Amino acid sequence: MRAINQSRFGGPEVLTEVELPKPQAAPTEVLVAVRAAGVNPVDAKWRAGSAVFGEPPFVVGWDVSGVVEEVGVGVTTHRPGDEVFGMPLFPRPAGAYAEYVVAPSRQFVAKPAALDHPHAAALPLVGLTAWQSLVETADVREGQRVLVHAAAGGVGHVAVQIAKARGAHVIATASAAKHDFVRDLGADEVVDHTAVDFAEVVRDVDVAFDTVGGDIGVRSVPTVRDGGLVVTILGNTQQDLERAAGDRVRAAAVLVEPDRLGLLALVDLVDRGLLRVELDSVLPLAEATKAHELIESGRTRGKIVLTV
Repeated sequence: MRAINQSRFGGPEVLTEVELPKPQAAPTEVLVAVRAAGVNPVDAKWRAGSAVFGEPPFVVGWDVSGVVEEVGVGVTTHRPGDEVFGMPLFPRPAGAYAEYVVAPSRQFVAKPAALDHPHAAALPLVGLTAWQSLVETADVREGQRVLVHAAAGGVGHVAVQIAKARGAHVIATASAAKHDFVRDLGADEVVDHTAVDFAEVVRDVDVAFDTVGGDIGVRSVPTVRDGGLVVTILGNTQQDLERAAGDRVRAAAVLVEPDRLGLLALVDLVDRGLLRVELDSVLPLAEATKAHELIESGRTRGKIVLTV
């Protein structure tokens, strides 16, 4: 099978197209013919060696949408020919930048009929990250005030919609050029973080969601009411955030996990017209290097996807 492999850590140029053996499904696993693979910032961090759980060579990527080709012994949830999507094995290597992926069957669910493969491949990692952060960790409820940072980004633009679906009042940060997009997603207020300090104009939120890292989580603490919560998805900022939060504000760091029930919840939102996925760029698998250059630019709106 064709795959995008790397033999060393480095910049986007280390990604090369190679031929690898086609995997086979073991018991409880499915072999999925990949139609599209989502590209995420963590892919680039893994490639560069700054967020890695193993040494090269490996095939990066986790977001998958495709068609089941083979099922292992004991699989009852899928059959050959089923269209599925998921984020298998994270944070262990899943090898999504390839023609085939093999993984546990229950880490995939049926692809929403309303989404084509590129849009479906763009959803799992960002969708599960936002769901596990805002719903399962923060328990966002109707009438609460939620601050979403980088609301036009991959996780951010999904987080805005999930918070709105839960009945929250959403305050979003984004550059001025992306304000109309973020409002169209459902944001009630938008703050241009390039023009003003969000920490000076936002107050009394129940939940602040940091998708950026750096000092954003710490600077979000004053915006949160007593007993509120700051959630970050950047684990390397957790200690600083906890120190800043002290006893007044709660703090949590989320690392996304494969989650069948979470995927089904996202499918339900899609089917009800409450969640859509924005695609910034759709590129062929052979242009994985370009995809990583784009994701590291920090200027994308929504998601980047590779088609196979």
